[in-house]
Amino acid sequence: MRRIKIFDTTLRDGEQSPGCSMNIKEKIEMARQLETLGVDIVEAGFAAASQGDFNAVRAVAKELRKTRVASLSRALAKDIDSSWEAIKYAQSPRIHVFIATSDIHMEYKLKKTREEVLEQTAEMVKYAKRYCEDIEFSAEDATRSDPAFLAKVFETAVAAGATVLNIPDTVGYTTPEEFTKLIRYLKERVPGVDQVELATHCHDDLGMAVANSLAAIKAGVTQVECT
Repeated sequence: MRRIKIFDTTLRDGEQSPGCSMNIKEKIEMARQLETLGVDIVEAGFAAASQGDFNAVRAVAKELRKTRVASLSRALAKDIDSSWEAIKYAQSPRIHVFIATSDIHMEYKLKKTREEVLEQTAEMVKYAKRYCEDIEFSAEDATRSDPAFLAKVFETAVAAGATVLNIPDTVGYTTPEEFTKLIRYLKERVPGVDQVELATHCHDDLGMAVANSLAAIKAGVTQVECT
């Protein structure tokens, strides 16, 4: 019997919704409630984004006792340093590293080649692993990425020490049938995928986030990221 883990990102991604921003006191109150609900992982914020975010992540990390606490980081040493400084007080810390893998994001946002993204993935997952055993790796815009390249990126992340592979539908682009096909493809093509957790992070631009998350579970994902 599979156990599906709930990764709650209300304090990070959810806070970006209009009218949902919170101060530190409100974030701690929300984090306590999430722990009471029994969520497995709370993404406390993006520590490198600002001093306020850093302070909030650190406060949540110090507060929670049963729930794992994660901080999001770009695949950059300075982001990973900030995340660790903020979450090192947690009972169960996790560093969450991401990099874009779709051609449109790599060309226009990162201005990097596929080879450079693979190199950065390996280097930064290894860098994060120096701080923390539990490393989640996310391929931003995974559902618009070339599946063969995406598989190679995930293979690289696993080899570097990632313990969770996250398949985000960053722009709310996919449908349940397409998502199921992609997840099954990755499960067949990524060496070592059976040794790590598979996760999904679905956005609701087309109103499909819940449907896509449920399809992902059926396809074999064991962690759902939600708010």
